[in-house]
Amino acid sequence: MTAPSIQLTADPALRATVDYLLRLGDTCLILGQRLGEWCGHAPVLEEDIAMSNMALDLVGQARAVLTRAGQLDGHGHDEDRLAFLRDERDFRNPTLVELPNAVVSPGQKGRDFALTIVRNTMVAVLLEALWTRLQASNDAELRGIAAKAVKEARYHRQHAGDWLVRLGDGTAESKARAQAALNHLWPYTPELFESDAVDAAAQACGLGPAWSELREPWMDTMTALLQEATLELPPEPVYRSSGRRGVHSEHMGYILAEMQHLQRAYPGGSW
Repeated sequence: MTAPSIQLTADPALRATVDYLLRLGDTCLILGQRLGEWCGHAPVLEEDIAMSNMALDLVGQARAVLTRAGQLDGHGHDEDRLAFLRDERDFRNPTLVELPNAVVSPGQKGRDFALTIVRNTMVAVLLEALWTRLQASNDAELRGIAAKAVKEARYHRQHAGDWLVRLGDGTAESKARAQAALNHLWPYTPELFESDAVDAAAQACGLGPAWSELREPWMDTMTALLQEATLELPPEPVYRSSGRRGVHSEHMGYILAEMQHLQRAYPGGSW
């Protein structure tokens, strides 16, 4: 027996609110899943623990936001059902966070720590800015979540930023790996700041800011960090990814197959 996928609200106005929350919750959930892959594989023990702790922070943030999304959706979906029983096309995370911890440096094998650091920096800078703004949300539950999450995002940004500078301004090899990771990930960043009806609805009702409003502070922080790390800012990409609209890369299905297997195979199981 395989658990069937759940259905979300079909009401357009309500679905925009739910999708806004899903974009945030799914971003945290999928990046947390990727960071969890470093458990037992980080280059040093301290970073093994740090990556695991940051993954738990992100999953905790995802759990809180998905719980609120389920409450507003009105179909009785809790955070577990939203995480484990949605189909790929119903996930709203940007493509950036679902990309593998893969090698982008020629001649290297296995996971690429530099890629994880660059991505963590990009996402933590974004989440810190977003959580900061969400402390003024008209939704009391979301305000409470943001008040706690912004502190975690601030630590994540500091941790990743310190490593980014260490790698970029380090040895010739660490600099090359960091630059290669930056060049590989940068084409996926424009998606983060594209506005659509979901952002417009959240902005209009006071739920939260359009992500496009975060582009300027994000760029300011990223530019300063890259300069300190002596890394070159890649050119503006033409490519546009579309994960926030539910159209994902080929990697997303593999993440969900691993993440959802137990709940799908044993529906309603508890232990």
